[in-house]
Amino acid sequence: MAGSRLSSRYLRLLLRRHGPEALVWRRRIAILGGAILTGLVALLFAHLADEASELFLELTKLRPEAPLLLTPLGFAAIVYVTRKWAPAASGSGIPQVMAASRDPDHGLKRLVSARIVSVKFVMTILALLLGASVGREGPTVQISASITAYAHRLMAIPLRASVYIAGGAAGVAAAFNTPLAGVAFAIEELAAAYEQRMAVLVMAAVLIAGMVSLGLAGDYVYFGVMRETLNVHQALVAAPAAGVIGGLAGGCFSRLMLSVAKGTTKPVRWLRERPILFATGCGFVVAFLGTVTGLTWGTGYQTANAVIAGGDVPIWFGAAKFMATLATAVSGIPGGIFAPSLSVGAGIGDLLRSIFPDHPSGAIILLGMVAYFTGVVRAPLTAVIIISETTASRGLMMPLLGSALIADFAAQLISKERLYHGLSKKFEGGVDRKASN
Repeated sequence: MAGSRLSSRYLRLLLRRHGPEALVWRRRIAILGGAILTGLVALLFAHLADEASELFLELTKLRPEAPLLLTPLGFAAIVYVTRKWAPAASGSGIPQVMAASRDPDHGLKRLVSARIVSVKFVMTILALLLGASVGREGPTVQISASITAYAHRLMAIPLRASVYIAGGAAGVAAAFNTPLAGVAFAIEELAAAYEQRMAVLVMAAVLIAGMVSLGLAGDYVYFGVMRETLNVHQALVAAPAAGVIGGLAGGCFSRLMLSVAKGTTKPVRWLRERPILFATGCGFVVAFLGTVTGLTWGTGYQTANAVIAGGDVPIWFGAAKFMATLATAVSGIPGGIFAPSLSVGAGIGDLLRSIFPDHPSGAIILLGMVAYFTGVVRAPLTAVIIISETTASRGLMMPLLGSALIADFAAQLISKERLYHGLSKKFEGGVDRKASN
């Protein structure tokens, strides 16, 4: 009898330690640990990225002609190293996370492994050190998905699509200091079919990563505080105009990028078969535009911030930044397009200011930013929340949403396929074969 009671007690202890309850707690620990580390890495990444951009701008002041040589050669070197050591580190990183979520077991090794995201981290910083028109937000998504996946693997938790989606969403939240945008991005972009049971995992990871970023970096507003608003009449006129112009421009960027990625024409295929030469040419385009204009280098954050605050840029700025970002994005170097796209959108907003001179200028700039960003990424809710949270412009929510929805429709007229979904296809089943050769 005593032996039976002892065996029963041992069985209950065994179940408590190794049964379903233990799985729940291990999962919670994985979410908590992964999200905290995501916030810390995102802050470190942001700091190093800003330092790299500042160093490059200092170089251009001392030697304005230096980028004409350094940037093309640097692009070639980055593509060579990336293709040799981590082909899946190329580009934004968001398509890789999408592909990994469709094949969770193999995704960690093939698309978000420690080596891949380490190369991504270093090469993105190096790209900014060379003046490339890249952002750190997309790479942060891939790095964060990797951190979350490894945290779950360490705690012996089976990898599911929701793990990658939660990690990627936490990366958006930590990169922009915008928790709500992380949730929206998970729903609109990362999750092809959003599952109800994934909601708690996503929101927990996003909020924890956001709180870490908020606690260490402070309650900063990415693009500064915007207090201007539009009345009903102004919004009814300006929002549709911004939506159409920004959406069409963003759709053009998306279509061009997908065309180059797929090699739809013989000249493009010929160039894609010579990746080092192609990267060198793209680097020269970026260097030429940056040297001639002095405004298209790096993320474009400072220029966008100045335009929102009321500063002027040349009428051609949006087009020049568009070309610099496209050349950088198709070159094959690691780096995202979030921040550069917002900068292009600011240039489009500056054009809209000349069309609507009597409207509040800052509000018009934000309409251009949200419209172009939506046209590129095709995630209107994410675009609106990012702009709203990064500028504290909650009074513009309705005009921004209207402009974003119109831009989403306009972009479909140019590019039926969504950018990240199209790019993710080459990573399904592993790394792009051509990139591996």
